[in-house]
Amino acid sequence: MVKVIGYCRVSTEEQSESGHSMGSQREKLKAYAALYDLELIEIIEDGGQSAKTLNRPGLQRALQMLRSGEADGLLIVKLDRLTRSVSDWQTLIDGFFGEKAGKSLCSVSDSIDTRTAAGRLVLNVLLSVAQWEREAIGERTRDALQHKRRQGKRAGQVPFGFDLADDGDTLLVNPREQAIVELMGLLRQSGQSYHKIAAILLRKSVPTKEPGSKWAAATVRNILLRTTAS
Repeated sequence: MVKVIGYCRVSTEEQSESGHSMGSQREKLKAYAALYDLELIEIIEDGGQSAKTLNRPGLQRALQMLRSGEADGLLIVKLDRLTRSVSDWQTLIDGFFGEKAGKSLCSVSDSIDTRTAAGRLVLNVLLSVAQWEREAIGERTRDALQHKRRQGKRAGQVPFGFDLADDGDTLLVNPREQAIVELMGLLRQSGQSYHKIAAILLRKSVPTKEPGSKWAAATVRNILLRTTAS
């Protein structure tokens, strides 16, 4: 009989949601294990933990049990209980659930069992779709922000060279800061590095956008790249 570890996770805001509570997840794991003749040796929980990182106490203990051979696989209710990060999924597949690593992953709601070739295929397809979706969202977000900038509207923080109008959305040209941007551009064209330009601005006591902050090479670079792209 295949030995599996059950793993449950809830983030703080999910703890009261139907279907995501610890109790609900535990019952689904037990029912799945009984149905498919899996030996559920333990259910490990991570309460109030985000899926943004694999560095969670419960998950790390479960993975260590897989490494040591105490269990043959991991059983979860849904893929996002384990992680939502495509890069983290690649780490898990390479280290545990891929064909070479040899450990199994079963997901109740996603109907995935990586003990079979079909299960591994479905997992890879889902991850590819997730990667595509994330990149597509990123492209749409960038396009929307660029459109707002072209319209002279605020998109995130107020950029250096502009002030925010009273409507809280429209950007107004700040002549003093625009002159500083022009100076940066001239210095860059003359062959000065970003570090050198920042040092010159510091030496001249040129004020930054945020009171109390200092000029840095990365700040100069971001301002000039944004100016070039607009």
